[in-house]
Amino acid sequence: MPELDRHASSVWGHAAMHFADHADVARLCGMDTSTAKPALADVGAPGRASAGTGTRSGWRGVTQVLVSAASNQTGAGLGAQAFDIVGPVGVVAVRQAVAAAVLLPVARPPLCRMTWTQWWPTLLLALVFGTMNLTLYLAIDRIGLGLAITLEFLGPLTLTLAASRTRPDVVTAILAAAGVYVLVLPGPADDVLGLALGLTAGVCWAAYIVLNRVVGVRLTGLQAPTLASGLCALGYLPVLVTITVAASWDASAVTRAVAAGLLSSVVPYAVDLVTLRTVTPRQFGLLSSAQPAMAALVGLLLLSQPLAVHEWLGIAIVIAANALAVATNATTAPTERAAGQ
Repeated sequence: MPELDRHASSVWGHAAMHFADHADVARLCGMDTSTAKPALADVGAPGRASAGTGTRSGWRGVTQVLVSAASNQTGAGLGAQAFDIVGPVGVVAVRQAVAAAVLLPVARPPLCRMTWTQWWPTLLLALVFGTMNLTLYLAIDRIGLGLAITLEFLGPLTLTLAASRTRPDVVTAILAAAGVYVLVLPGPADDVLGLALGLTAGVCWAAYIVLNRVVGVRLTGLQAPTLASGLCALGYLPVLVTITVAASWDASAVTRAVAAGLLSSVVPYAVDLVTLRTVTPRQFGLLSSAQPAMAALVGLLLLSQPLAVHEWLGIAIVIAANALAVATNATTAPTERAAGQ
């Protein structure tokens, strides 16, 4: 699967979910992601910037990735706070509307000139967006933010391992499987449906990566993920209408749901564009491996969702497996984000 090899570092993507292909975003903005400026690993390299300048640039890139992660998971946490009022489906509907409102004026997809070969993968992307976000938020509601995000991570990680069956990848797969077992510790008290929803979100994330490569050669820039995001928002319109008619909204729910869309879509989207100017895609993927831990921390502080020792250990093992997959893969590409999340 040589086409998938280009996505070996696509283990995070907020994302979150809710983000476009960074390579497409970069091309739209005139960036060349293949020539990112030196970061921490490049400090002191011959012919490059001075050590002081390189160090500052590297630490700035690290800070930006962490800010993006914190924003993404804080948005998810705020969205979860609105579950009691409008439910996970209502929060997803608002997030989709926010993503579409931000992306459509930028990308302006050519609706009247599109052919069926361009439409069908875009329609599938819309379906993937809607399913991914809904299953993720339902999983968050049942098993908590930290576990849900960690399980979702397994989708891109599995895709990475399937695309490159080297010996380190076998080790990584075993490590990831061990991490999931430690994280869940299967037993009669498990919320099987919640775990299944988290894994389904991961499958959808992997499907997004594959579909985005198909449609990426048929539509330019952000046109496909933007149109898919708009179609997904249109599909959730009846939900918004139903909630509005039922007078379920209040100022708190609206504020939290909109904040979820902004913090989990717009802010990371903008920050990551800047970050890719100062760190390489490989470094970006490694730093983004900390997302499940960030989600667990936000779940603890914002949602009062404490984790057991074995759950923290399982998250740490999955993070290690993710970092190993990115670090040992020879072909790297910018991390993918789901525009519809």
